[in-house]
Amino acid sequence: MGASRGEFSSRIGFIMAAAGSAVGLGNIWGFPTQTASNGGAAFVLVYFVLAFCLAYPAFMAEILIGRYGQANAVTSLQKMSRTVLQKRFAFVVGFGGIICAAMILSFYGILAGWMMSFAIEPVANIMGQEWIAQWVVGQSLGRNLLFTVLFMFLTIIIIRKGVEQGIEKWSKRLMPMMIGLLILLIVYVLTLDGASEGLNAYLNPDISRVLEPNLLVSALGQAFFSLSLGTSVMVIYGSYISKKENMVTIGAQVTLIDVSIAFLAGLLIIPSMYVAQAQGLKIFADDGSLIAGPSLVFEVLPTLFDSMGTMGLFVGFAFFVLMSIAALTSSISMLEGPVSYAVERHSVARETATTWIGFGILALSVTIVVNIEFMLDLVATVSTQYGQPIIAMLCCVFGGWIWHRSSLLAEIKLGNEGVENSLFWKIWPWYIKFICPVAIGAVFIHSLL
Repeated sequence: MGASRGEFSSRIGFIMAAAGSAVGLGNIWGFPTQTASNGGAAFVLVYFVLAFCLAYPAFMAEILIGRYGQANAVTSLQKMSRTVLQKRFAFVVGFGGIICAAMILSFYGILAGWMMSFAIEPVANIMGQEWIAQWVVGQSLGRNLLFTVLFMFLTIIIIRKGVEQGIEKWSKRLMPMMIGLLILLIVYVLTLDGASEGLNAYLNPDISRVLEPNLLVSALGQAFFSLSLGTSVMVIYGSYISKKENMVTIGAQVTLIDVSIAFLAGLLIIPSMYVAQAQGLKIFADDGSLIAGPSLVFEVLPTLFDSMGTMGLFVGFAFFVLMSIAALTSSISMLEGPVSYAVERHSVARETATTWIGFGILALSVTIVVNIEFMLDLVATVSTQYGQPIIAMLCCVFGGWIWHRSSLLAEIKLGNEGVENSLFWKIWPWYIKFICPVAIGAVFIHSLL
């Protein structure tokens, strides 16, 4: 790879960046909510199994396509195409992933802005500025616009710096900070009344529920989407990995970090819900379903923090800083996809491409904010329930059906000479050829129904 293009300077740099992309609001917000709505510990158990048996193989396909192509998503897919038709198909898949990433970032920036605003609320209360505290947690057009713009500016600034000085540098700083905050919050919440009941619900599975169709499909969807599959992100990140690295090991390490942080998030959120319930808040309906759902983070948890008195101000601040960091490590990866395409396919300077594409996505975010009641859910649904599974499935089709098997093996052997005789090579090619497309298709069909 040419030095001018940039690459991760170390294995830990890629792992932190890829894990940072995978670990976002979907893990720390979405995973616990899904867990609470789908049988608690039974969902956790199924999620772990599917993450390694199905999501990991699909993740490997995307990062291998990227490292083989050493380019943006479109160019990487076209390099393995042998006919004109395949090259056109590659363009549709690669560019579709780029558009999908941009759409996700457009609404993701709004949600991340809310996390930042909620982090300011306890600071304003400590300083005695109650009017600021009330304004930053209120649903107003001004609040939404201000914090969406602030968050998008942070994302643009990091991506303008490039791979090593931008993505890698900040991922290596933010990820350890996020994990440290998460662990500190877990330790504190587990000392509160009601936490032990939540811990039992989270860690003691009802084995009879693990084969429920809705639980299986929900867990599979969470596993695929939490690893940023289907957005071109992992293809472009894979293109920045050195040819000397063992991709099988790296892929497993990123997957392990991703599911581990999702598990830790559940270890914080689920006991917190039961703590809130012990303090009189209504969390579950009579039929056992979760009442708050996606609004859990903005309704139930702030009420819990308020009930803790002065300590709750510090806990609330730490929690929403944690959420903001998780969102930022994901947003920088989403912006990198379209930026890398503009830089490499159209010879636009990185700083220029980042600024213009970032402002373009921000303009879409502002449009969503102005029409938030119907556009937020619409854009989120189109990009995550339709776009992601289709693109992820087509990347598996490329890896399993279009990429020549000997060329694929040669790529994996770089950094892992003995892989041909390993269990991974005996199983993985068949997984991405048959199992992964069918599994992702099942998630897609379920989302339609």
